Amino acid sequence: MLLPILLTLITGTLFQMADLNGKGEAFDWLLDLHKGHFGSLNLEKVYPFLNALGLLGLAITGISLWLQTRRRARREMEQG
Repeated sequence: MLLPILLTLITGTLFQMADLNGKGEAFDWLLDLHKGHFGSLNLEKVYPFLNALGLLGLAITGISLWLQTRRRARREMEQG
């Protein structure tokens, strides 16, 4: 789940930096990767949804782990 999100983050940032330096046209291939176009494999229509599902999954698991540590700490305080 993390790989598509990191790829989107890195390619978007690198393209923006190139564009700010006036060299955006030379790095259009970064935009293709950013949008989910991987050579003959074109995921442009589903790639945003995959990223969204991955981010949602990471957020849910992160919140779940955070809540578990809070509950565990509260139980330890009550016992000790």
